[in-house]
Amino acid sequence: MTFAIWLTVVSICLLGAMSPGPSLAVILRQTLSGGRRNGLVAACTHGLGIGVYAFACISGIAVVITTSGYLFAVLQWMGSFYLIWMGVKGLLSRPPADTAAMEPPTRQSAARDGFAVAFLNPKIAVFFIAVFSQVIGSETNWFEKLIFAATAMFIDMGWYAIVAWLFSNEKWLQRLQQNRVWMDRIFGVILIALALRLLLLGTDYSS
Repeated sequence: MTFAIWLTVVSICLLGAMSPGPSLAVILRQTLSGGRRNGLVAACTHGLGIGVYAFACISGIAVVITTSGYLFAVLQWMGSFYLIWMGVKGLLSRPPADTAAMEPPTRQSAARDGFAVAFLNPKIAVFFIAVFSQVIGSETNWFEKLIFAATAMFIDMGWYAIVAWLFSNEKWLQRLQQNRVWMDRIFGVILIALALRLLLLGTDYSS
């Protein structure tokens, strides 16, 4: 493995992480509802979800997922319904006085949402197979493979940590949280739209 090859993987993974999609919406929603702590927790667990697919890919498990139409479809539908569930929660958001029965933002919910939105997207496996098939050959040892997988995981984790850090700026966060109900509803619409796009059109959505 040369530095140039590693840098190519870094560039591709960074572009993939930066592409807007349901992951970005979830990280922002957790940041706005629970602050910097929740946003960083969601960012870390999202990176772990990405890491699961990256390590699965280098070990060959991801090939089984992508070649099994049934397993791929189950994960895809589960991911879509999870996005719809989060979207509906956002649409039902109410002002603080009316939210006594709502789930309060916790580190557990942030960790759950961050991991689930990545893990329930089997097309991430397709992405990593496409990327790693270009840089991993018969001469690539396991240590180099682990470096590739770890690179993908930490780039994703780092990017969304930056997003959470920036949007949890005290001035920004205070203004956004003043309109939290409407922000929740906007993110709810976005998440439902992305889920329906996946269900109806079967097209890719970014990680």
